[in-house]
Amino acid sequence: MSLANKLAEERRARLAAERLLEQKQAELHAANRKLGKHALALSEEIVETRAEVQTVRDENERVKSDLTVANEKIQIAERRLWHSIETIQDGFAFFDTDGRMIAANRSWLAVFEDLPVAPGTSYIELLQYATEEGIVDIGEVSPGEWRDRMLRRWQGPNPEPEVIRLWNGEYVKLIDQRGHGGDVVSLALNITDTVRYEKKLKKAQLEAEAASKAKSSFLANMSHEIRTPMNGIVGMSELLIDTSLTDEQRLFADTIKSSGEALLVIINDVLDYSKIEAGKLELHEEPFDLERCIHELVTLMQVSSRDKGIDLLVDYDVFLPGRFLGDPGRIRQVLTNLLGNAVKFTEEGHVILRATGIQSEDFSQTELHVTIEDTGIGIPAEKARHIFGEFNQVDDERNRKFEGTGLGLAISERLIALMDGQIWVESEEGEGAVFGFTITLPTAERLRPEDVRLPAGLRRVMIVETQPASRAILERQLRALDLQTVCVTSGAEALEQLPGEFDLVLAEHSMPGMDGLELAEALREAGHEIPVVLLSHSPATAERDPGRAHVQAVLGRPLQRAALFAALDGLKGHFPERPDAACDAAPGHASPGRAASDDAPATEPAAKTTGSARAMRVMAAEDNKTNRLVFSKMVKTLDIELHFAENGVQAVDLYQACAPDLVFMDISMPEMDGEEATRRIREIEAATGRHVPIVAMTAHAMGGDEAEILAAGLDRYLTKPLSKAAIAAEIAAARPAEARAPLPEDQPAA
Repeated sequence: MSLANKLAEERRARLAAERLLEQKQAELHAANRKLGKHALALSEEIVETRAEVQTVRDENERVKSDLTVANEKIQIAERRLWHSIETIQDGFAFFDTDGRMIAANRSWLAVFEDLPVAPGTSYIELLQYATEEGIVDIGEVSPGEWRDRMLRRWQGPNPEPEVIRLWNGEYVKLIDQRGHGGDVVSLALNITDTVRYEKKLKKAQLEAEAASKAKSSFLANMSHEIRTPMNGIVGMSELLIDTSLTDEQRLFADTIKSSGEALLVIINDVLDYSKIEAGKLELHEEPFDLERCIHELVTLMQVSSRDKGIDLLVDYDVFLPGRFLGDPGRIRQVLTNLLGNAVKFTEEGHVILRATGIQSEDFSQTELHVTIEDTGIGIPAEKARHIFGEFNQVDDERNRKFEGTGLGLAISERLIALMDGQIWVESEEGEGAVFGFTITLPTAERLRPEDVRLPAGLRRVMIVETQPASRAILERQLRALDLQTVCVTSGAEALEQLPGEFDLVLAEHSMPGMDGLELAEALREAGHEIPVVLLSHSPATAERDPGRAHVQAVLGRPLQRAALFAALDGLKGHFPERPDAACDAAPGHASPGRAASDDAPATEPAAKTTGSARAMRVMAAEDNKTNRLVFSKMVKTLDIELHFAENGVQAVDLYQACAPDLVFMDISMPEMDGEEATRRIREIEAATGRHVPIVAMTAHAMGGDEAEILAAGLDRYLTKPLSKAAIAAEIAAARPAEARAPLPEDQPAA
């Protein structure tokens, strides 16, 4: 090879080596650059990691600090809680699921004083200490039985509270509560004071019950002992009044009778309140006519109201049903108390008894509202509720002259409460008072507006009435019937208004200047044929007056709806037909004063007395000589054959000897009382199949007496003092078909 070629090859080799070196240097430079970037990233990562580590270290330090503070707070709370538990006088302890004590306060451990009872002691060991050391008074039960019972209670899911008696007479109530994990919290409450107080209460209750029983026994005896002589006083005075007496003698007899009846009212008030107070008064529901009850009560009180010169009025809603289902005796008692008080405390003006109500949609019940409004002395506002208290009266110089027990309103309030009703009073001193009550009663008779029909053509009525309150009642009632009314206050004013377009005149009988009969006579003399209906407080007197021929009807006051509707119905044809009156005529209208209802009972025809050969046989068993005399005088006008027995033994013998149709049986008699005599008679009748009515006549009037007496086999019950009407009614009701009527045909029993 030539030198030139060698040099060329070396040059080429050198150039290749230089290029390789440059390439390696470039690769090395790139590697160094990459390594530098990685080192930078690693350095940054290290810095971040160091920051995070520092943050964690700071957080750990903070958590450690917070835990330390929390632990300190927990320790403080535990100390305070346990300190509180220690201060509790009642025992407090914790037990684990195995029944071992975890902790207990000093009160709980005090029972086991000087015994090795501490945390870790089991419940079974505690029961053994309680019996073996005599800590608990277990009575007649053996220690083993007592421990077994207590352990079964402890192991139950919900242990019942247990009262134990300690050796020192103290009582502890154990209340144990098991948690979800099985741990038990135990409370030991010292109830010694409570037990002793309950014993005192029990003793006081027994003493109170004994006192109440003694009071009831005293009242029963008082009632019997007073009613027995009162039967003679009231009965004899009633018989004396029926004899020929001078005016002075009749005054004396009336005074004896009224005083005796007043004493009976006081006795009945005391007995009624005693029964209510003892919770022994029961309501006896039956169908009754409220409107009739109200009018009978008002009629009885009209004598006293007339003597005082006050008007006693009734405002019975035209569309209010008359018959309800309730206790008529107790409702009448409330009405008597309220109305009697109104009349007693009213010296002038009027007393109005208003009755209205709201019927349910199906007419099955009525919310009844009854108020008694008077123009009497009134009641101060601060004493309005005071008057419903026991033995309370508004005591001031104005009413000290009014006598009474102060029980009437208290009894009325209790009776209305028994009927689930309310009673109230509204009054201003010197301005009169309004007493009222609200009760809801089942309706025994449906009465709807469409049931009341008036004669065709009757549209316009003139009312002639001097008394404003009575005039307002009449006007409101007639307007409720869609009648047009014009009111005048005298007969002269009525003549000035007539003839006019009037279809009917309702005129008061007693009016100054020109009374109602004189007005009717003046109308006839003037040629007016308009019908006149007279309203009179003394209808019998008006019927005997010659002027009666000028009026079409005479109605009593207070006016009853049935009487008014009957009178209007009897005037059919007297009213001129008008085009606007055609709608009044309706075929098949309801009977006046009664509801067109299928529920209303049909009127039964009176039984006719048939001739017979014998008088009715009546036997009376009565040990008191005076009462036998009173009874014989009360029935002396009756056509009966009367036999007396003086005790129960004689009553049984006499029953078999004379075969009576009716027996009046006194209850308290020597040798054999009336109940036992009745049982003997019923035993005799069981063999013969005969049943004679036996009526109790007794002075017993306490709650439960009637039920006890009737349970002995008696049929009915009369309380002394007896009345002629009640005796005659019982005799008439018991008359057999083959006996003569004890009363004349024209003298029905009351």
